[in-house]
Amino acid sequence: MRILLVKTSSLGDVVHNLPLVTDLARRVPGATIDWLVEEGFADIPRLHPAVGRIIPVAVRRWRRHLFSAATWHGIAAFRRELRREAYDRVLDSQGLIKSALLGAQARLAPGGQRCGYGREAAREPLAARFYHRGYGIPRNAHAVERNRWLAAAAFDYTPDLPLDYGIAAPPLAADWLPTDRPYAVLLTGTSRADKLWPEDHWQTLMQALTGAGLGLVLPAGSAEERQRATRLAAMVPGALVAPPMAVAQLAGLCAGAALVVGLDTGLTHLAAALGRPTLALFSGSDPSLTGVHAGPGALNLGGAGQPPAPAVVIAAALDLLAS
Repeated sequence: MRILLVKTSSLGDVVHNLPLVTDLARRVPGATIDWLVEEGFADIPRLHPAVGRIIPVAVRRWRRHLFSAATWHGIAAFRRELRREAYDRVLDSQGLIKSALLGAQARLAPGGQRCGYGREAAREPLAARFYHRGYGIPRNAHAVERNRWLAAAAFDYTPDLPLDYGIAAPPLAADWLPTDRPYAVLLTGTSRADKLWPEDHWQTLMQALTGAGLGLVLPAGSAEERQRATRLAAMVPGALVAPPMAVAQLAGLCAGAALVVGLDTGLTHLAAALGRPTLALFSGSDPSLTGVHAGPGALNLGGAGQPPAPAVVIAAALDLLAS
């Protein structure tokens, strides 16, 4: 059986789709599993050994230059690549009109089907019109489990396997990393201002982690995130701001960390998926549906309108380091 997974973005959503791959590899022996994903996140499915062909799509880039000839050439090339193979099953676990339309471009083998969430379960109900079969997966479950249940329904097996993201990454080898002590990765940037944690809280945590013998590494993406990380690093001697890195390098950075503390952002989910001790700090969203979900070494602290106090975060961090 040849399967195409459609989960294009964002980073956290792509990470949440990984256990579904592990389940399919075990429950559908011999299946070839391909993945359609936004180009900026293609490094994530590459980490899973059961993923075969990765088909990058550039919707985010194309829509910024919709009337460019290069955009239309890119769209045509993408469609040719997508249709190079015929699929027995196309599984859209994104549940958006965008993802459903992308999945509809795939070529089906005789008897092939497109599957996804039913109208009552999809994030955008209209997406269900593009599937041959839609499934009513409960909306009040964690995103990881919803994806796994969807795959189980589409392929007719019981979703009773242990949670397994199925990925690993070699620790990053870089001459700027601390070599005399273990390090913690602090993910201080996020997409929304209400998800931020106060900078004085970060300073208190950083001082405690330094006192526990850890080096501190602060990755940053956008210019605003880099300015924040630079301010924070200046508050604590020895803390350093990581240079700009691709997703694969960031995975290696997290894989080598003794501890990762991050906000509600995709890299925090990636660290948890890699099995690192991870604390996710919530201030503007509810972790019950989209928090880190990877066993006892991954903890969610805080909630919407209830940022965790520094003392709570420090205690949890020290507990993880000691376990």
